[in-house]
Amino acid sequence: MDLGENSYDIVIERGALHRIGELFDLNRKVMVITDDGVPEEYADTVADMAAESTVFTVPQGEGSKDLGWFRAILTKMLALDFSRRDCVVAVGGGVVGDLAGFVAASYMRGIDFYNIPTTVLSQVDSSIGGKTGVNLNGIKNIVGAFHQPKKVVIDLDLLKSLTSRQVSNGLAESVKVGLTSDSELFGLFEKGNAYENIDEIVLRSLMVKKNVVEQDEKEQGLRRILNFGHTIGHGIESFERLNGLYHGECVALGMIPMVSDALRPRLIRVLESLNLQTAIELDVNEVLDAMMHDKKGVGNTVTITTVDEPGHFEMKTVAFSELAPLIEIVGK
Repeated sequence: MDLGENSYDIVIERGALHRIGELFDLNRKVMVITDDGVPEEYADTVADMAAESTVFTVPQGEGSKDLGWFRAILTKMLALDFSRRDCVVAVGGGVVGDLAGFVAASYMRGIDFYNIPTTVLSQVDSSIGGKTGVNLNGIKNIVGAFHQPKKVVIDLDLLKSLTSRQVSNGLAESVKVGLTSDSELFGLFEKGNAYENIDEIVLRSLMVKKNVVEQDEKEQGLRRILNFGHTIGHGIESFERLNGLYHGECVALGMIPMVSDALRPRLIRVLESLNLQTAIELDVNEVLDAMMHDKKGVGNTVTITTVDEPGHFEMKTVAFSELAPLIEIVGK
């Protein structure tokens, strides 16, 4: 990732977890943050390679991405006399990465952060780019900071512990970047052999995001294309937060109204091949209300990304009221 003084390496290597001591500078105090859905051996492997380590485990799920757990981790680090030269390592999915990154961004105004993503979603998307944060009052990622990692290690062997639903949840983010930026990547999904091509899908997805972030680190323009499907998706996610839909599943639903009428049947076939929902019972007004609190909106307008065919996108600013009929497309 070429970001000047904030540049860092992204290592994609099967079995890399077992040489983290070579890849990361762990000769200091290390706070390893994970969740109880991640096999304990992953975090323990990292901790055992550090000069001095503590493993902090939060409950699995979006509920851990809040100010309560953020405060608890910072309090623990303060009690252990962590200094500015020490570091945080995330071992987990998107929730753990966002939370741990925000802890690192905030402790003593910023300490080193390393990321070891363990889910498809975090490996193809959230582990790079430097977005960190937590949710507040049901609104996704409304509190946070840009804080780039020092290095990211992607070990595809870690995906073996995932359920098929978790894999599909993450692949929705790859479908997203295929639609906006890589028609060949979308073609892999249309051929119906996504699971057999997971290595190529992860690599191609990361290359798209890397290219976008290098051009627009702080999301002033082009990086907004990475929010394709997220405008409505985040609204559904806030609305559905008590009903158990995963982030990628909501993004999948959010993409459907944002593609052309000609492309929509093709997208739906791809999502169905991944066992992702393509319609959901929802209240349009509640979803709209959640969207209006999302950080991507400005006043009564929001910038959305639409796709007419794979690899071609358009960004435009619309009134929130114009999105109501689009939300209805995925309602049932």
